[in-house]
Amino acid sequence: GIKKPFTEVIKANIGDAHAMGQRPITFLRQVVALCTYPNLLDSPSFPEDAKKRARRILQGCGGNSLGAYSASQGINCIREDVASYIERRDGGVPADPDNIYLTTGASDGIATILKILVSGGGKSRTGVMIPIPQYPLYSAAISELDAIQVNYYLDEENCWSLDVNELRRSLNEAKAFCNPKVLCIINPGNPTGQVQNRKCIEDVIHFAWEEKLFLLADEVYQDNVYCEGCQFHSFKKILYEMGPEYYNNVELASFHSTSKGYMGECGYRGGYMEVINLHPEIKGQLVKLLSVRLCPPVSGQAAMDIVVNPPVPGEESYSQFIKEKESVLNNLAKKAKLTEDMFNKVPGIHCNPLQGAMYAFPRIFIPSKAIEEAKAHKMAPDMFYCMKLLEETGICVVPGSGFGQREGTHHFRMTILPPVEKLKILLEKVKDFHIKFLEKYA
Repeated sequence: GIKKPFTEVIKANIGDAHAMGQRPITFLRQVVALCTYPNLLDSPSFPEDAKKRARRILQGCGGNSLGAYSASQGINCIREDVASYIERRDGGVPADPDNIYLTTGASDGIATILKILVSGGGKSRTGVMIPIPQYPLYSAAISELDAIQVNYYLDEENCWSLDVNELRRSLNEAKAFCNPKVLCIINPGNPTGQVQNRKCIEDVIHFAWEEKLFLLADEVYQDNVYCEGCQFHSFKKILYEMGPEYYNNVELASFHSTSKGYMGECGYRGGYMEVINLHPEIKGQLVKLLSVRLCPPVSGQAAMDIVVNPPVPGEESYSQFIKEKESVLNNLAKKAKLTEDMFNKVPGIHCNPLQGAMYAFPRIFIPSKAIEEAKAHKMAPDMFYCMKLLEETGICVVPGSGFGQREGTHHFRMTILPPVEKLKILLEKVKDFHIKFLEKYA
C-alpha cells in the first residue's frame, strides 16, 4: 500500500515475448487452433495451407486427436519435418528423423541429455563445461544431477568471444577434481548476445574431437541475429563440413525451441533436439528415459511443426507470414542497436554490441561505498544495485551474479523485448538511476 515513485513494474528480467506485448504469428496460431478444434476445418475463415498442415498433424495423432499421447520421441511426421528443416537450414547436410527427439521446450532436452551423460563418483564424477556468463538452467541441472560444474570464461573485451585457450585452461584445471566429458555452447549467447563466427565453431569442434568431449549446442536463438557481418552457423553444419573424421566421431546434441526466434511461443513448451553419433545402446537408454515422461505436450509439438514447416512462396499465407516474421526480427534489431547506443552514453556503463538473442548484459561500475553497503545487507553488489533499481524505478532486471561473471566485475541482464516506446522510457530511467547511484555512492 506504500506509494511508489513509479506507476508500473516493467519486467525486463525474462525473455517472454508475448508477455511483453509481441503479437503471435497468425499462421502458427491458425494451425494450432485447427488441430485443437478440428470442427474449424470446415470454416471458410481459415486458409487452405493452414488446414493442410493441421490435417497432416492430426493424421499423425492417435485417434486423430491432439489429446492422445504421442510416441515418446514425438509425432513421426513432425520429426520428419524437423529433419527437412535442418537439411534446408544447413544447405543439404543430411538429417535423420530417427535422431530427432521432440521435447518440452529446449530445457527438457538439455536436462535429459545431461542425465544420461552424468556418472561416476569422486574424481571420476562427470564434469560439465559451461560458459560464464551462462543461462542458469545449466548450473541448476548440473547441481540437481550432482555433477561437477566446470566454468570457462567468455572474453568480454572481445565482444564475449570464445577462446579455445580458455577452454584448454578450464579443462586441464578440472581434470584434478573430476572427469570433464561435456562441453556446452550457447550460440547466439544468453545472456551475452554474441554470435560465434565460423572459425570459432571450427576451433571448438576440433577441441571437442581432440579431448573426446560430448558437445551440447544450445541454438534456440538461431533466428535472432542482428549485427551486420554476423551469421548463424549451426554446429551440425560446420561439423559436417570439417570432414568424416570429425563428422563420424564427435557426439553432438543441438537444441531448438518455439519460445524464442520470431515466434516467442514460450507457453506452448515446444522444442526438439537432434543427437548424432550416439552409441546405439545409449540411444536405447535415451528413448527409455524419455518414455518415463510419456511424451512432450502435443500442442507444443504442433507449434514446433509450424516453426520448421512455415508457409512457402506460392502458398496463400506466405506474404502475411513473411511480413509478420520480418516485422518482429527488424524490430528486435532496432531495439538491440538502441539499447547498445543508449547504455554506452551513460558514464559507468559499458555494453558490448548485441549481435543476437534478445538480451543486453551491460557491465556496470559500482563504487566501493555501494559495495560496502551491499555487504552489510549480505547481498552481491549487483543484486543490491538491481534491488535499488526496482525500488526506485519499477524496472526489474537480473543481476549478473545470477549468470556468473569474472571476479570484480558487475553486470545485469535485461531483455530488449518491450515495445520501442516503452524500451526508450526504460533506458532513460536506467540512465537517470545510474547517474544518481554514482552521485550517492562515489
